[in-house]
Amino acid sequence: MIVTERRGTKQESMQKLLNNDWITGSEALLRSLLIEGVDCVFGIPGGSVLHIYDAIHDLPDFAHVLTRHEQGAIHAADGYARATGKVGVCFATSGPGATNLVTGIATAHMDSVPLVVITGNVATPLIGTDAFQEADITGITMPISKHNYLVRDVNELPRIVHEAFYLASTGRKGPVVIDIPKDVTSQTARFDYPTGTPRIRGYEPETIPDRGQVGKLIQAIAEAERPVILAGAGVIHSGASLELLEFAGKTRIPVTTTLLGLGGFPSAHELWLGMPGMHGTYAANKALQNCDLLIGIGARFDDRVTMKTSGFAPKAKTIAHIDIDPAEIGKIVATAIPCVGDVKSVLRLANAAAKPARSDAWLAEIQDNKLRYPLRYADSEAVLKPQYVMEMISETTGGKAIVTTDVGQHQMWAAQFYRYSEPRSLITSGGLGTMGFGLPSAIGAQVGRPDRLVVSVNGDGGMQMCAQELAICAIYRIPVKIVILNNQVLGMIRQWQELIYDNRLSHMDLSGSPDFVKLAEAYGVTGLRATNKAEAQEAWKRALELPGPVLIDFQISQEENVYPMVTPGSTIDDMIMGDEA
Repeated sequence: MIVTERRGTKQESMQKLLNNDWITGSEALLRSLLIEGVDCVFGIPGGSVLHIYDAIHDLPDFAHVLTRHEQGAIHAADGYARATGKVGVCFATSGPGATNLVTGIATAHMDSVPLVVITGNVATPLIGTDAFQEADITGITMPISKHNYLVRDVNELPRIVHEAFYLASTGRKGPVVIDIPKDVTSQTARFDYPTGTPRIRGYEPETIPDRGQVGKLIQAIAEAERPVILAGAGVIHSGASLELLEFAGKTRIPVTTTLLGLGGFPSAHELWLGMPGMHGTYAANKALQNCDLLIGIGARFDDRVTMKTSGFAPKAKTIAHIDIDPAEIGKIVATAIPCVGDVKSVLRLANAAAKPARSDAWLAEIQDNKLRYPLRYADSEAVLKPQYVMEMISETTGGKAIVTTDVGQHQMWAAQFYRYSEPRSLITSGGLGTMGFGLPSAIGAQVGRPDRLVVSVNGDGGMQMCAQELAICAIYRIPVKIVILNNQVLGMIRQWQELIYDNRLSHMDLSGSPDFVKLAEAYGVTGLRATNKAEAQEAWKRALELPGPVLIDFQISQEENVYPMVTPGSTIDDMIMGDEA
């Protein structure tokens, strides 16, 4: 698979990269990225970053993917970061190039994804003059980034890059923006790259847990009869999936995983309850509402999980919260046992003393709920059901694929009916809910994990927001399998309008969308279509057999809804189960 332009094969040695040469700011930037271990950057050139791209021309080891839109570049960097656990990197020019990254920066910020976002700016003397393609990107992104820099001195560039990677990848991870004026990229300085851990005033992330608080958690477990674990993306970010598995096994506590936590606990495990919240399973939601001990692990109790906060977990005598970010503890729900620290470290400490809870009767009740109220739908031989499509993909991949999604009904079906068995196998925009995320994030995930099958699940609405990135799939032969669950409407909008707005359907009709098979073929990607089960099976089988990128247009009913559903203002046990239940 060709993913980057390369004009040479010999790797530069680290010693050569660290040489104290007199080089330009652009060369210093590229060297710094290589030293930090960056193996691919996504971006688009523009006037303010042309010095940087000129320097790339003479550095054959520097891998770069030319996307077709800046939003595609940052979502690809985001998908790369989520799939690999490394820091994703993207480039954009000043003004509209930088502002086109804003949605992607906010997406990464909400989901705690480590990115280093590098933008060009107008030359230093022009800053503040409303020069051509000038925008205050540091001011714009301050609320949606972990930190940002405006580099005014070329001598400071190596230090800033080193700090940016440290900030992005430690503590609660997130995006860091480095804005570099054009004249700084052309100025020369002696290259001096710092070593060791940066010391940044005011930044001391708490990673070592308090033994006393962990002891209180262990005591609470010993006293509980109806405990439940709510595990989120922090488990995955921390690389703590095995520790969570051990913790749940030792304590015999059932586990529900948030949307972003899916894959952090194996879906086949007897203690797994499914996803909670607005479209959560009956067993998960009932467990949260009836538990006497709730242990949040790397989850931030967002509104799509808690729904009506005043009615969330009303029977929980004790709530414990394990999180690396102290600002999250107590922010949404009152917390009796705060365990601030890296999730892996906290769970390792807890596992050393963990013993089974008195939960036998509780586990029997939960298993009964799982058996009586599983996720279900009215299957059909005549109409292709999206749930069937996701079950088929799950079964044929054994839950081993990396699945990226866009946002909407298809996102929830992918969360409900694909059985995730490993961490970093679901990549989706959870906090911001960014349409257009699905395809470019799949490209980044595939670049980062060429050894894995990557499946991009999209709706026909979100697919059209970054469809231009199909060109990248074709040009670089990125073998992503692109699934469109095509119902010719903005599906979740239609569902809300039907169930909440008295079926007053307004501006949700996408019947004028393109023929996606022809669109794929226009970009040089194989396109397939399916309208029933037999065609779906054949199209998916062929897609898996073909070596390159393939788009499959699965045409589904407009009327299909995502169930269960909890409407806004309701508690999570007030579920609409659907006609099928």
